[in-house]
Amino acid sequence: MPPAWKPAYLIHGDDHGRIAERRGRLRAIAEQQSGANGAELLEGDESTPEATAMALSAMTFAMGRRFVIVDGVEKWKEAEVKQHLVPVLKQLDPETTVSFFGREEGRAKVPKALIDAVKAAGGDISTEATLKARELPRWVQAQAQRLGVQIDNTAAQALVAAVGERQQRLLRELEKLALEHGHGAAIGIEEVEAVAAHSAERQVWSLVDALVARDRETATRWYVELRAQGESLARLVPLVARRLREVLMIAERIEAGEPLGKIKPTLKMSPWAADRRIAEARKANVDDLRHALVALADLELASRGGSELDDDTVALRTIDAIAA
Repeated sequence: MPPAWKPAYLIHGDDHGRIAERRGRLRAIAEQQSGANGAELLEGDESTPEATAMALSAMTFAMGRRFVIVDGVEKWKEAEVKQHLVPVLKQLDPETTVSFFGREEGRAKVPKALIDAVKAAGGDISTEATLKARELPRWVQAQAQRLGVQIDNTAAQALVAAVGERQQRLLRELEKLALEHGHGAAIGIEEVEAVAAHSAERQVWSLVDALVARDRETATRWYVELRAQGESLARLVPLVARRLREVLMIAERIEAGEPLGKIKPTLKMSPWAADRRIAEARKANVDDLRHALVALADLELASRGGSELDDDTVALRTIDAIAA
């Protein structure tokens, strides 16, 4: 039975990873229910109160429920929301659902006029906020109890130190611990270190493996999963670039005719990792790796405000460009 949709949703806050996950999930559900043309996405320059109002007022011949997904509403101005959007939200078509997403940071906040308009339309408002670092161990313990396991305060602190402060990533690691040790298990610091340490880094390396192999589908899947766990683009890009530079350096030495027996001892990594990097370098094209690093540099610039598009759109386009 399909869900009972409300006319409007507003998901906002400073937990950008969780917001991206919810947007991706909503879009997937919308396309599953109404087809690929049943979900309309407004982002970048198209994400304005006036453009949203026009989209919501436009007639459509699509069958079933119509979904309009609007990103970047934290950049909107109060006056423009009141002028263009508030009147439209008062008379939404009953077969239309509009979802607003706002990634708040610093002074970038969702306008109060939009919050009030969504409430007045009978919509739903969700705040996805990150906890302060000192609050996370207690939150980890509460989530562990909800999953049916116990984790002491020392182990909870160790989990935060190993995984980072993103709640979605912490929850994923707790779920793995609960599955591995079973209902009612007592999780200590040894169990945490065995499962959680460097898990994100392993997934990043899988993303890089796919990029080096120019496997767009696999690279996209790993990127989406990392973002859903709360990985920030600011952390991902340097990790990926560092690994690509390692492969490029080896590939250049191989291309120059240097024997593998001389290359391997100079690599500052474990023998197993060195064999992996050498294998990747032998399969890779030097020019492609250089192109990938240039694309990543452009992505890093865009993620710092150098693009009108949201981070995930720019990142997915970069993956496409590298794998092309």
